[in-house]
Amino acid sequence: TWLVWNLTDGRLHITDVSNASRTMLFNIHTLEWDDELLRIFDIPASMLPEVRSSSEIYGITSGTFSSQIPVAGIAGDQQAALFGQMCVDQGMVKNTYGTGCFMMMNIGTKPIESKNRLLTTVAWKIGDKTEYALEGSIFIAGAVVQWLRDSLGVINSSADVEKLAAKVQSSEGVYFVPAFAGLGAPYWNQHTRGTITGLTRGSSAAHIARAALDSIAYQTLDVLLAMNSDSNIDIKEVRVDGGATINNSLMQFQADLLQVDVVRPKITETTALGAAYLAGLATGFWSGLGEIRQQWQIERTFSPAIRPEETVSLIKGWNRAVRAANAWAEEK
Repeated sequence: TWLVWNLTDGRLHITDVSNASRTMLFNIHTLEWDDELLRIFDIPASMLPEVRSSSEIYGITSGTFSSQIPVAGIAGDQQAALFGQMCVDQGMVKNTYGTGCFMMMNIGTKPIESKNRLLTTVAWKIGDKTEYALEGSIFIAGAVVQWLRDSLGVINSSADVEKLAAKVQSSEGVYFVPAFAGLGAPYWNQHTRGTITGLTRGSSAAHIARAALDSIAYQTLDVLLAMNSDSNIDIKEVRVDGGATINNSLMQFQADLLQVDVVRPKITETTALGAAYLAGLATGFWSGLGEIRQQWQIERTFSPAIRPEETVSLIKGWNRAVRAANAWAEEK
């Protein structure tokens, strides 16, 4: 809203349905500001921007650039990434690996109320068609690598973690639950704290580094299982983006754990890409989703290299580690 206001020199006070749905003030069923919520938070409706679709020509820039440019696409961060990954069909999933992880599933034109502590949100509205998504947020993903670098001092740069972790075949029973700020979806326990379990006299920095990377994949698995349960859809692939996706060994372990293909596109800055796609649809730069699908390209696909039964003991160990971390939080 602030960006559009400034780009149009104060002529437009608007937002789109995806951003509005993240304010705790919006009814995602009626697609209107919710009177009951406004009363609870004591917010006058007159303060709020007009809610529009995610892809239309809202207006033109004024004074900011040397020529007038249409303002034509608005989307929330993760919704834009979902669209940028061309997850436009029901059941398609993307996961963004940044400081945290944000997994989102397109659930189609009807919202699903999660029974597994996931967020139901508006994905986007194009024309008269509104699509919804389930989202699970992981607080600590790439940040665990930063901790290895800055606090533990076992690597000099984030890029070094893959080389250090590769010194061992596996974590050899070491599990790292990086709950530095509590655990996000699907646990939502703000009191949980970071825990490393399974240490022996033979454990080394390489084992801890491997367990740290593995933790990103395990947390992603937890969210995906919750999405599978809520949607009753078996996922065939996960499209990935974000800084940590350059780590090939992490992406391979992710595919092994999930037992689905992990697909990395050529362009991993998918949030910006999604906003561009939405604007391009509105202005006619692209004729439709079919043309955009052809434009989206795969850089590499990671397929499961182990059998499903081989993941059972790995996942069991992770679940034990999470229970241990949560038990620490309970006994104050």
